[in-house]
Amino acid sequence: MQLPVKHLRNGDSIPGIGLGTFGSDRYDPRTVSSAVRQAIDMGYRLIDCAAVYGNEPLIGEILDEVCRDSTNPVRRSDLFIVSKVWNDSHGKRDVYRSCTQSLKDLRLEYLDLYIVHWPFPNYHPKGAPPDYHNPDAKPYIHERFMETWRQMERLRQAGFVRHIGTSNMTIPKLEKLVQDCVIMPSANEMELHPTFQQPELFDYCRELNILPIGYSPLGSPSRPQRDKTPDDLVDMEQDVVTSIAKNHGLHPAQVCLKWAVQRGQVPIPFSVKEKQLLSNLEAVSGEPLSDQEMEKLKEVDSDNRLIKGQVFLWDGAKDWRDLWDINGQITT
Repeated sequence: MQLPVKHLRNGDSIPGIGLGTFGSDRYDPRTVSSAVRQAIDMGYRLIDCAAVYGNEPLIGEILDEVCRDSTNPVRRSDLFIVSKVWNDSHGKRDVYRSCTQSLKDLRLEYLDLYIVHWPFPNYHPKGAPPDYHNPDAKPYIHERFMETWRQMERLRQAGFVRHIGTSNMTIPKLEKLVQDCVIMPSANEMELHPTFQQPELFDYCRELNILPIGYSPLGSPSRPQRDKTPDDLVDMEQDVVTSIAKNHGLHPAQVCLKWAVQRGQVPIPFSVKEKQLLSNLEAVSGEPLSDQEMEKLKEVDSDNRLIKGQVFLWDGAKDWRDLWDINGQITT
């Protein structure tokens, strides 16, 4: 099975599809870590982790087991491991602590990519409901973010991480970062799927050689009911995607992954089911979609963000569209 490969700004390769591990809200962490082992055995090489997911120690057991197994052909250098600094660790010393803790938990000497999870030093306490309002939440302030980014740059210079990146950023924020940084972000992780294509941000990242990594590439079926896609958008998406899927004899989810890879992003779908893990790999290694089908999928875009980012809310904001940063730009 020939899997796609992308390249980062310095020429380093990165697998063209990865396994997301944000599933501890629905599954026991050991179920997720077992899926990581299964995925690696199938051929996955990119594993997208984060401290806040609460499963890095168990994933670390799997990675250690794989790399120490002399009968297994997979070595550490074959893997591309991503982790992220969470919102409560944006301080000058906390970024280093967060990174070294992830390295310890994952049993690694280095990370291939370390990402600032969100551009805000705000967070949900453990066990908080989805609509929790953080009374200490603060708006985006560029100077504060740059303090965090300077620590990311030091981690890169010290060899703890091979690449550094951002997540959930907007063009105005990236413009400021690009202007002030010493080391450019290698990637920007962002919500990307057919009904939320973010074309302006996507193109901006590509122009600057910042690789887009797309989370929720198949949507977000476990999101709260208040965030469900309106029926008319579901129908529009299903009409196009299902039609293309039938033409190729595919599942609609496979069409979404083909679209993602051909568009130029790295999708990181999550699953713990063997059949789905294999189906996702088969999707990106098989026959490509036609140019006409890719154009048709552009029509599905409805600016339908699924991950609302309740973590941002402050000063009485009730919806993500109410959130603005100090420069009058939308924060999400």
